Amino acid sequence: MRLILNFVATDQNRHLKYNFLKKEFHHIKAESDKAPRAVLVGVSLKDQKVEKAEEYLDELAFLASTLGIKTEKTFIQRLDHPDKRTFVGKGKLEEILTYVKAEGIDTIIFDDDLSSAHARNLDREIEDVMIIDRSLLILQIFAMRAKSAQAKTQVELAQYQYMLPRLTNLWTHHSRQRGGVGMKGPGETELETDKRIIRDKISLLRKKLKKIETQSDLRRKNRDREVRAALVGYTNVGKSTIMRLLSKADVFAENKLFATVDSTVRKITMNNVPFLMTDTVGFIRKLPTTLIESFKSTLDEIVEADILIHVVDISHESFEEHIEVVNKTLLEIKATDKPTLLVFNKVDNYVDKEYPPFEDHPPATLEEWKESYLAKEYNHIFLSAIKKEGVDELKRKIFELVSDRFYKIYPNHHSFAYNQLWLEHGGEWPMSEETGDDE
Repeated sequence: MRLILNFVATDQNRHLKYNFLKKEFHHIKAESDKAPRAVLVGVSLKDQKVEKAEEYLDELAFLASTLGIKTEKTFIQRLDHPDKRTFVGKGKLEEILTYVKAEGIDTIIFDDDLSSAHARNLDREIEDVMIIDRSLLILQIFAMRAKSAQAKTQVELAQYQYMLPRLTNLWTHHSRQRGGVGMKGPGETELETDKRIIRDKISLLRKKLKKIETQSDLRRKNRDREVRAALVGYTNVGKSTIMRLLSKADVFAENKLFATVDSTVRKITMNNVPFLMTDTVGFIRKLPTTLIESFKSTLDEIVEADILIHVVDISHESFEEHIEVVNKTLLEIKATDKPTLLVFNKVDNYVDKEYPPFEDHPPATLEEWKESYLAKEYNHIFLSAIKKEGVDELKRKIFELVSDRFYKIYPNHHSFAYNQLWLEHGGEWPMSEETGDDE
């Protein structure tokens, strides 16, 4: 089944070994030394502007490039709802297939999850082309980025959970082999066997993850008397760059989506006030549900934090929507009841907008955004982490939040009087800083 994976059976026991999308991509690259070439497919629903669908496909292209896939063309169809059979209409599918065959495209990526019926019907219509939906693409990026045993286990569990309801499509080639009425054909028998194998694997992975999470829970409990701050935000907004600035540690940062999958914890001390800073996995719209469930332990770093530092890429056209996506996810994991600092990062990339005169429009310049509802509603700061502009103010604002929590735990700490004076004077003199190793 090209949509999901390849599989091979060993000669001795017919036990199936499932190879996920990663090996499928390796197979494509092996056939030619060139990167996989893809077309992207999206649907613009009746309540959505086509421009927004185009923007979503730009994000999808960025996701694909993270895996080394080159986007050749995008297709958008305006529909009231996705087609029940093939997601897009018959005419649009024929247009896509004509282009794919003419240009030798090897991959089609849909910007939504495909149902089991969609996958089955598309597989019948399209030959020798790999079909990927959005969730599978994101799962593969997580698989590529995962480094720790916990992250690898979480991703593998999410992959099997994604696969299970779609497994029927792997055996459609046996559908004509069934026997008489009431008889089970080979395909049905092997399908039931494979479902059992995958359920067993899911059960084993859950048990393994439970043991790892127990160890993580113990580490977090040992931090109960320490102030904890968590960096959160949409993917690729600069969280890891800010982590490097604050902790002076070699934290991996890259201009790609989901550069960070494993949580990174560093100990930081400002003016003799110690706290733990966690760099967490970035959020994205339509984040696969199986990933949210599998990464529960990682997301607990956010849930159990005392302070949230919500980083936003203000240079992105849809940064307000990104804020909503993050806030919605925080609400889902019950992590909204915390002091939060909204950090508008990448001001160096912001380009002033031009709007027709005498029309209502959102703020057009950074100065207007600094006077907008967002600035009034949130404790906030504007900065450029990459150019280190506004970093001192960022540290002062973080220190205000951290020290407030710290002195509630340690009201008689020797640094209290000094830091009260320091804050009263607006942090006029330099802050003393120390950093520590991984927790």
